[in-house]
Amino acid sequence: MTVASYFSLLTLGLLIFEGGVPYLFLVVVSHLCTVVIVYPWYRVVVFRVTEGSWIAGYLRFYVVCLGFLATSLAGLPILVELAGLPVLVAQFLIMGAGALLGYAVNRSWTFRERAKV
Repeated sequence: MTVASYFSLLTLGLLIFEGGVPYLFLVVVSHLCTVVIVYPWYRVVVFRVTEGSWIAGYLRFYVVCLGFLATSLAGLPILVELAGLPVLVAQFLIMGAGALLGYAVNRSWTFRERAKV
């Protein structure tokens, strides 16, 4: 869901602004919107968290997501400007391994049951 939401928003932004807005700005905006959209889904449906603070959980979730945003902001210029890849192709390559890593980190830290720690 995260990848689909993010790519939909980024694609929409790239199509609407057609190079009039820097792609890294669109990456940040798409990232922020995606985190707000997917957190409730992860909390309620994916990890079925019923206890604890939504705000504290969101902050942990956002910390994890910031790592992926940093990776995108560092890696995209290399792949787009230096390697000549289209933005969406470059972002897909960067996010490929990140999706699995993100699930593992969220499962073990963001949404873990606090009573078991």
